[in-house]
Amino acid sequence: MTKIALITGANRGLGFATARRLGRSGVKVIVGARTVAKGEDAADRLRREGLDAESLAIDVDSEASVQEAARHVEREHGRVDILINNAGILPEATAGDLDQPLDLRMFRASFETNVFGAVSVTKEFLPLLRRSASGRIVNVSSTMGSLTDQSDPASPYYGVVVPAYQASKAALNGFTVALSKALADTSIKVNSVCPGWVQTDLGGAANRSAAPTTADDAAQIVVDMASIPDDGPTGGFVDRAGTVAW
Repeated sequence: MTKIALITGANRGLGFATARRLGRSGVKVIVGARTVAKGEDAADRLRREGLDAESLAIDVDSEASVQEAARHVEREHGRVDILINNAGILPEATAGDLDQPLDLRMFRASFETNVFGAVSVTKEFLPLLRRSASGRIVNVSSTMGSLTDQSDPASPYYGVVVPAYQASKAALNGFTVALSKALADTSIKVNSVCPGWVQTDLGGAANRSAAPTTADDAAQIVVDMASIPDDGPTGGFVDRAGTVAW
């Protein structure tokens, strides 16, 4: 039976690269995007490569949108085997000279998408994942959400101060651990991944030019964790090098 994967924020960047890699491995991919046009354009590009892809309008910041998206997938497919919570934002990267550590707007916006969005999508799609023989949830996090890393002067990210983003990813990691415990008696496995510093639009033009990792290369760890066997890990946090300290 062909596996079905939903990737949020999949019309570009890491999400699109992940959809492509999963599609090339024989998975049917559902390209989640905020708008129908963006999602369909991305899905069409994948179909032109011979991949099994379709689009889904889903705005993770809107509970109504997420609920309608789940109803649509249930009607069309009846289940989901892989959920990748990829949609995320980093507004601090292009915020200018705002007083970032105390800017509530940044915290609210970051948590709305990076945390509440992932929780909302997981909540609505969990019944469909329960119908899978081997459900997998991958939360796309960041090493900058690691409290250990933030406290380590030797870390290359030590001087990066984007507290709303860092706090939101730490919260997402906490959600990963809690959800893995809640689903311990099921076949569903839940993990956080750090794809690395990726050449995407997330951090603006400066990020695209400075980041060392292509979206295609970064997508490999996401696909790896979406494809773990039944005896694979759950409740973990990993990157391409292995375990990331919380």
